[in-house]
Amino acid sequence: MRTSLRPQDYRSYCWRKGEAAGAVLLCTGATGLLAYFFYRSPLAMIPLSAAGIFLFRGIGRQKAEKRREELTAQFRECILAVAISMRAGYSVENAFLGCWQDMGMMYGEGALICRELNYIKRGLNINIPLEELLEDLSGRSGCEEIAQFAQIFALAKRNGGNMAEIIQSSAVQIGKQIELRQEIRTLLGGKQMELGIMKIMPFGILLYINMGNPGYFDSLYHNLTGILIMTGCLGVYLGAYFLGERIMKGIMAEMS
Repeated sequence: MRTSLRPQDYRSYCWRKGEAAGAVLLCTGATGLLAYFFYRSPLAMIPLSAAGIFLFRGIGRQKAEKRREELTAQFRECILAVAISMRAGYSVENAFLGCWQDMGMMYGEGALICRELNYIKRGLNINIPLEELLEDLSGRSGCEEIAQFAQIFALAKRNGGNMAEIIQSSAVQIGKQIELRQEIRTLLGGKQMELGIMKIMPFGILLYINMGNPGYFDSLYHNLTGILIMTGCLGVYLGAYFLGERIMKGIMAEMS
């Protein structure tokens, strides 16, 4: 398939203009915070930049996941519109071409699904089968629901069947999976807030003690023993940070 039909890989986040600079500033600030509280030295930002890079990548992963969820929700509405058009007598290809206007009115012409429908239109114009275009989208999207639909669609296209019914039932199933994820996030919202508070609590405690007793921690800085102790504390903090993130991801994966 031509490269022009592969506009965006949703598995990784494509930073917008100025967006990456804001994320870099945020990660630099976080690195500076670690350097100040654990070492009281700007030179510590050099080795701690690894944590900043990891945070930057984590922000990118979160944004990519949010974009995939947005695409999945829009794709569901798209195939519902396709099913309605097919019941009105349109072929499946014409139904996909015709639902662009509906999606533009619903989400705006710059929406992710409108862009993908434009690429589907370009592909159909050069005689690329619709099932190949959907397979390409499923590969780029990284969305399980879209991949499942593409597989079902290809099988139905090959073996025959009521395409409108198959497409509509797939849309209903995708909607149920989206609702399930939203319910899980609602249930875990309080736990995620607690985890966020626990992440910043050590810095609040250190700041409170330092403000109430200036110089209380001076013996832990700028000497070998203090550096080793604070490095150990940093390791414990980062270990707890990553463990908390891993537990939350595991809970969400298990519940979904």
